[in-house]
Amino acid sequence: MYGVKINGIGRAVPELELSNQDIAEFIDTSDEWIESRTGIKSRHISTGETTTDLAVMAAMHALKDGDIDAGSIDLVIVATVTPDSTMPSTACLVAKKAGIKNATCFDISAACSGFIYASEIAVSFIKQGNYKNALVIGAEVLSRAVDWDDRSTCVLFADGAGAAVYTRSSENKIVNILTASDGGGSDHITLPTLTRANRFNQTEMSSKYMEMNGKEVYKFATTAVPQNIQDVLNGTGYTPEDIDLFILHQANSRIMDSVAKKLEVDKERFFKNLQDYGNTSAASIPMALVDAKPYLKRGDKLILSGFGAGLTWGSMFIIWD
Repeated sequence: MYGVKINGIGRAVPELELSNQDIAEFIDTSDEWIESRTGIKSRHISTGETTTDLAVMAAMHALKDGDIDAGSIDLVIVATVTPDSTMPSTACLVAKKAGIKNATCFDISAACSGFIYASEIAVSFIKQGNYKNALVIGAEVLSRAVDWDDRSTCVLFADGAGAAVYTRSSENKIVNILTASDGGGSDHITLPTLTRANRFNQTEMSSKYMEMNGKEVYKFATTAVPQNIQDVLNGTGYTPEDIDLFILHQANSRIMDSVAKKLEVDKERFFKNLQDYGNTSAASIPMALVDAKPYLKRGDKLILSGFGAGLTWGSMFIIWD
């Protein structure tokens, strides 16, 4: 079985940056209220950039970062809950615009855990020997999915894309990946499919926007994530104390602090960039990895961990190369 390593990362965000104060101009909230409850100070919002646009930009940055030719990519997976179209897949559109030929391309939907889920698929495929270079992208334009009159969601979610290239390697740097889900919590975060009534079915959607039970999501994340991190380290010979940096899904600063406390790890080892980008769902982990890169050195031990609608969650233990 082959080894796998990360060989290039990239990110992209829309041009428009929206501060908490900007949001307070059209909804009953304040900069202090948002930051104290979430840790978010600003976010980027699309004024026309599509999910595909952002995914392509992030992909091109990742290819450049790894000095990888588009022609060498033989697998493209995009994790998203806000595709521009159900078909063709975002992955196929990315391949077209990035000049990737004859690759296997498909999308997956695992919400904020999407990048971890997609990475598990890509790493497994490479280890089996079927592929050499996989491009994995998390990309979202969540501003299309939230009700901008709903304070409980519109202050949280934002737009962006992050990408990573996984490459076959003689030394394995992706030590372990562990994902899971619990459909029993499927009603805690929802986003309806945009369907239309027709001659045979006149059913109308009760909601057009994302809805979230914040209290239940918080309880789930602060329970499932620390256990998942412990589980992904089991059998590796390492403990949470050995990890140099934790990069969690950037949903809420309080969630990350709670996970750190439960793992008995200094919260300073939990990287945060949600203050600048908000919650970008499947894009948040690779985007955070890009921002953390200047602080990393070869051999650092990292945990990447996501959690979100489904309910879904998953963690990766990697050695930085």
